[in-house]
Amino acid sequence: MSGQDVEIIEQEICYQGFFRLERLRLRHRLFAGGMSPAIVRETIEKGDVAAVLLYDPQRDEVVMIEQFRIGARADPRGPWLLEIVAGLIENGETPAAVACREAMEEAGCTVTDLLPISSFYTSPAKTSQRTHLFLGRVDSRNAGGIHGLAHEGEDIRVVCLAAEQAVVLAEQGRIDSAWPLVALWWFARHHQEVRQRWLDPGSGMPDTFLSR
Repeated sequence: MSGQDVEIIEQEICYQGFFRLERLRLRHRLFAGGMSPAIVRETIEKGDVAAVLLYDPQRDEVVMIEQFRIGARADPRGPWLLEIVAGLIENGETPAAVACREAMEEAGCTVTDLLPISSFYTSPAKTSQRTHLFLGRVDSRNAGGIHGLAHEGEDIRVVCLAAEQAVVLAEQGRIDSAWPLVALWWFARHHQEVRQRWLDPGSGMPDTFLSR
């Protein structure tokens, strides 16, 4: 894309809180050629996110979290969703470092290896936010309890599930938040490969893992 593909005519910050609401008046290149008329779009901005599905290959378990989500407040099953650890990436931080930090803050788990799964736009129709998604190796033996930062109003319950059980919950629609769904679909395809690699580093499989 060249600088002439999108022309920002006007940009306004309408609200600044935990999120920032921006209104833009712009024109963009048309597939048929030329530029569009001026259009108005709103975006909700906060920053990029690192998210990580925690997996213990020894016990063949995934560690997930359950917490209140305002967007699901009217869900008949309730607004407490089964999700994966995630956090905003601050200036100067790497996605991998945030994934490891959030694993400790939200689940009390130490990540010893990270495997990048994907990087993608979270919801490009309304935000520029990208999600950096990982699989993280942990020891789930002592995972559990309530976690989160009190000053951020977090009330997070740790849930350990057999790996196959977590995949089944996703298939049944009982896990219906985007980040864990993407992570679990990927995990379902690579489950045994990942487990073999982490249990037997000398297996001769490609060393695509990121060291902590």
